[in-house]
Amino acid sequence: MAWPNIFQRGTLFSRFSHHHVVVFLLTFFSYSLLHASRKTFSNVKVSISKQWTPSAFNKSIRLPVEIWSSNHLFPSAEEATLFLGTLDTIFLFSYAVGLFISGIVGDRLNLRWVLSFGMCSSALVVFVFGPVTEWLHFYNKGLYCCLWIGNGLLQSTGWPCVVAVMGNWFGKAGRGVVFGLWSACASVGNILGACLASSVLQYGYEYAFLVTAAVQFAGGIIIFFGLLVSPEEIGIPGIEAEENFEEDSHRPLINGAENEDEYEPNYSIQEGSTITQVKAISFYQACCLPGVIPYSLAYACLKLVNYSFFFWLPFYLSNNFGWKEAEADKLSIWYDVGGIIGGTLQGFVSDVLQKRAPVLALSLLLAVGSLVGYSRSPNDKSINALLMAVTGFFIGGPSNMISSAISADLGHQELIQGSSEALATVTGIVDGTGSIGAAVGQKTQ
Repeated sequence: MAWPNIFQRGTLFSRFSHHHVVVFLLTFFSYSLLHASRKTFSNVKVSISKQWTPSAFNKSIRLPVEIWSSNHLFPSAEEATLFLGTLDTIFLFSYAVGLFISGIVGDRLNLRWVLSFGMCSSALVVFVFGPVTEWLHFYNKGLYCCLWIGNGLLQSTGWPCVVAVMGNWFGKAGRGVVFGLWSACASVGNILGACLASSVLQYGYEYAFLVTAAVQFAGGIIIFFGLLVSPEEIGIPGIEAEENFEEDSHRPLINGAENEDEYEPNYSIQEGSTITQVKAISFYQACCLPGVIPYSLAYACLKLVNYSFFFWLPFYLSNNFGWKEAEADKLSIWYDVGGIIGGTLQGFVSDVLQKRAPVLALSLLLAVGSLVGYSRSPNDKSINALLMAVTGFFIGGPSNMISSAISADLGHQELIQGSSEALATVTGIVDGTGSIGAAVGQKTQ
């Protein structure tokens, strides 16, 4: 079996400079913060539902009767829960539309600007949705819907931008394991959001939004001043030049004079030299690239299941087993732990095999059994956590692979060599289609 490049020329990580490490960490934590603020909403649904119902159904929260007589939203907790599900659907549909747009915008504007703007603006929207409306005791369904539409559009700037930046810095060699490890950023964000929410939930659900929004806003400022979008910004050859050089280095040294022109470097590092500007491909051209549509449709089905856990797992644990909301938040972390391990290990195996589809297919087949097993989990936290981690391994792992490593593969095909401005568009298409599937799933539940 032909081993991939990461095993032929030393260890994978020895080839990375400190710039690679900084880019890895900045993109990792920027998307983690976006996911943390997104996860906060699912972690405080029980508290929000109680807050939005009249005091007759809300004996655990002491508020003046006049507030509920004039501002309460729903006559029962069941109707409040349905509206929370509607907000999930609204968010996902706007997020899906935003992904298609953000991918195109990211390929045409500076990725750092787009990502920083999305993070800071989304943080402000979350701040208004949680703390501001609660402090003012202003409960309005129309306002909540508008804010969550805006939040979905702004949050959509994150994933296409961070995947595109990572794709600019990390080449095909070892992409499965690098992106598998890096794609844990979503799961780490979920864990961070759950920990932050559970730590301040005793003071009120609005403080969970306040903390995550503040941290996310600070992260957006750091991204604006610290992120390098591509190696060319500091005079380092891009990954395409590096990969072409590595391919040439393994050709016979004696090839005849007629082939000398083939070995002219396709890049130069000179003061005053200009970087060739390449034109971004269109949305239609990106859709027509091999593998984009099939993987997008597969991701739509997978993300439907994955986001059902993402949005409703803490709520399910609290209501089905009667566990406290803070305890349910912390226990739901095990699903993300399984996703982290699954994405990294499956990415490594796909690098060794140099094939990703068989690894995905096997994992998704085993995911069916894990879902059946988890649905029959007893009222035992240890067993539930174990089954949850196994389910996350077989569902979160493939989800991380498709949205990161495979999207990067699709955006760097030979058909578009020389056009690095395709990656954000392709990533937006894959993740946008997946979000539509997730939104449809939320609507039908």
